[in-house]
Amino acid sequence: MKTKFKMILNDIDAVIARDPATKSRTEALLCSAGLHAIIIYRFANALWRRNFKLTARVLSQISRFFTGVEIHPGAKIGQGFFIDHGMGVVIGETTVVGDNVTLYHGVTLGGTTVFSKKGKNTNKRHPTLGNDVVVGAGAQILGPIEIGNNVKVGANAVVLKDVEANQTVVGVPAHSVQHSRKEPAGFMAYGYCPTDKDPIECQLELLQKEINSLKAKTQKKN
Repeated sequence: MKTKFKMILNDIDAVIARDPATKSRTEALLCSAGLHAIIIYRFANALWRRNFKLTARVLSQISRFFTGVEIHPGAKIGQGFFIDHGMGVVIGETTVVGDNVTLYHGVTLGGTTVFSKKGKNTNKRHPTLGNDVVVGAGAQILGPIEIGNNVKVGANAVVLKDVEANQTVVGVPAHSVQHSRKEPAGFMAYGYCPTDKDPIECQLELLQKEINSLKAKTQKKN
């Protein structure tokens, strides 16, 4: 149980670190629908692993109703998981997600079901995402494919094949356009923050730098 609560704290801190609009843990807990879905998933997953599968499914459906995010309780999701905005995200039963992964709204980590004379396929049919993966809004990652560490998937991309680590992929079907830069520890979507520094303090400093830069550009034009 301690491990479960530690994972939830990591999920909360991920919201603060990656969402400039969130300034505190309290705000994250009250206002982040993606975080609400993740927290409920953590408890539903615990029930699923203890074979209370119907209860876990009901809990996940309640979460879907209130958050707009559908996470099957059988999915395996690492720590530091962040869903920005949340609405329309779907994560299937046999999905595996690594640590420090970010999904934007409308993302589907979906499966492929092949029917045969023996019935439907119940084996691994959803994707596996490595660590530090970022998936843009509306992207679809479908089937039992593997997405390597530090991969960035562009908005509305459709990924149907394995993607090697450190790639950026876009398009329909998705194809690689460049190597993704390996971000150092403390990376934020809008700057860098040392791991031993308060993320909120970093946000304020980065915002002040941006204001100073805009002022300088304005003075030059005048």
